[in-house]
Formats: sequence, C-alpha cells, structure tokens
Amino acid sequence: MAAELEDRLKALMLRGQAGDAAAWRELLTLLGGRLRAYFARRMDRSAASDVEDLVQETLLAVHRRRMTYDPTQPFTAWAHAVARYKLIDHWRRNRIRQHVPIDDVAEWLTEPETESPSARGDLDRVLSSLPEKQQRLVRDVKIEGLSLAEAGARIGLSEGAAKVSLHRALKALISRNSGVED
Repeated sequence: MAAELEDRLKALMLRGQAGDAAAWRELLTLLGGRLRAYFARRMDRSAASDVEDLVQETLLAVHRRRMTYDPTQPFTAWAHAVARYKLIDHWRRNRIRQHVPIDDVAEWLTEPETESPSARGDLDRVLSSLPEKQQRLVRDVKIEGLSLAEAGARIGLSEGAAKVSLHRALKALISRNSGVED
C-alpha cells in the first residue's frame, strides 16, 4: 500500500513538474490530506487553524520548490522534509517546545531510510574544510534543526556570535564549492 502510494505521488509530481496542471492539482489534493493528518497529530487540539495554516504553507513551499525535487529519490521523504521544516518553523515562531518521537513519522516513509555512505562521506569531506566550531554549527542548525541559540550554547557561543559564525561557514562552503574564492 505505501509503495503504491509513493509510486502514485511520485508519478503525479513528475507529471506536475512537466507542466501537467491536472496532475499537479491531484498531487496537492492528496498531499494536503496527508499533511492535515501529519500536523494534527503533532498539534494541540485547540490549534485547528494552525494545522490548516501549516498545510497551506507546506503546499505553497512544495509548489515553490518543486523543481528542487530529485526524481531519483522517494517523493514522500522529500515532502516530509518540507513539512517537518514548516512545523519546526511554526514551533520556533510561537516558542513551542515539542519532542516528537521518530516513530511518529514512520507512516511517511515507504521504506526504511538509510543514509548513503557516499553521502555521509561527501558531507564529512565538505565540512572538514571548516573550523571545528563552524562544522558543529552547520550540523546542528542545518542538519539537526536546532535554533541558533541552542547550537551556539552547545559550543559556548552567544546566539549572535553563532549567527555570524554560521553565516561565515555557509559563505565559505558556497565559495569553495562554486570555485569562487574570497
């Protein structure tokens, strides 16, 4: 069942990327229902309007970012990442602390998520060009989803200093990986 749904959503996404408006509407409709259930399980019952807002924000993000989807990867994993970041942004904006067990996202996955050893190696290689504190900031904020204050506290920096350091780290990574040096 999950594999069939993944195949259907992925096919709709690919057709939508190619300009098929009917496929795109169908994808957003199907995805909207899954997103409502996903957010409703993670929100307080009194936050029904927040659930709908999150669904709309996520669908809009999927629409805006549709060309970044890599068709060699599962669609549901990509969509889940977009939804998760929208939820985390919502919690941060509203200063809500939530702990969501990893088991709660299992319904999104069509197969066990495994990290490619080559992807881990690539990430380690790219980050190794940075000082250790900047490596930790990039991992904590951009990969683990911690706030700048939380990530900074882990390495003994204020939120402001962490923000500056993270900005410099990302700028250095971009310039090194685009062939442009400062």
